[in-house]
Amino acid sequence: MEKQEQRPIVGVFWMVVTGLCFVAVTALVKLNGPRIPAAEAAFLRYALGLVFLLPILGALKRVEFTPRLWRLFAIRGTFHTVGVTLWFFAMTQISIAEVTAMNYLTPVYVTIAAALFLGEKLAMRRIAAVLCALAGAMIILRPGFRELSIGHIAMLGVAMMFCVSYLTAKLQADAIPASVVVAMLSITVTIGLAPLAYSVWITPTLSEVGLLFAVACFATAGHYTMTLAFAATPLTVTQPVTFIQLVWAVSLGYFAFGEAVDIWVIIGGFVILGSVTFITWREAMLKRGEITPMSHETKV
Repeated sequence: MEKQEQRPIVGVFWMVVTGLCFVAVTALVKLNGPRIPAAEAAFLRYALGLVFLLPILGALKRVEFTPRLWRLFAIRGTFHTVGVTLWFFAMTQISIAEVTAMNYLTPVYVTIAAALFLGEKLAMRRIAAVLCALAGAMIILRPGFRELSIGHIAMLGVAMMFCVSYLTAKLQADAIPASVVVAMLSITVTIGLAPLAYSVWITPTLSEVGLLFAVACFATAGHYTMTLAFAATPLTVTQPVTFIQLVWAVSLGYFAFGEAVDIWVIIGGFVILGSVTFITWREAMLKRGEITPMSHETKV
């Protein structure tokens, strides 16, 4: 098989664009505010985003949906539903920088869970990276030195929920095309969020619907440009670029929303992301990068 040409400059460019898209997602959710309940906001984002599934309807029709696949769809849809609801709620409770930094915990959880449930080898270097990441989380949260908000607890839950989601996605990806994995996630999460949204429904304004549709657009664009980045250059080149996303998140929170710059959040975020970068590099070296999801994958 002919080896694909590597284009590091192109890969870095697309990863920078990816970071901008995902920061735009968090900014728009923050801008939308707390008036619309988290479950409803998440539902509208996914429901409006279903329009992007139209090009892959043909691929869905060609898949043989076995009972095992349906169980995996149900499991992933359930955990992802809870995860996105918690994420939307956390965005109304804590700063953009804190949400961004704590997002980096998900691949750390996946590293641990992959060793426990998928037979992944947890070597000493990976254990050290995981411990560093958890230390970074403690730097951000600083229990005993400040009061933890419900938003911080929600983000810990987000990482756990998406950990299960990503592990299930790995099992699905072994059997069906990636486009179908993404499509079924969107469908099952929309279905899962529907009763939650109905129970707390507040009629949204046209501007609120527009903002949530923009969230869907930027999230979809971010996933697409991230795919372009991965196709252009190895993960070891693109992964360090995600450091910029935390800088943008801190800057956006400060200038657009008047959020104070917490140096401990920045330090903790860099510690977590540094450990995730190391894990990603090890995965790439061992040709196992498909197990651990990237830290910059948006959750919505």
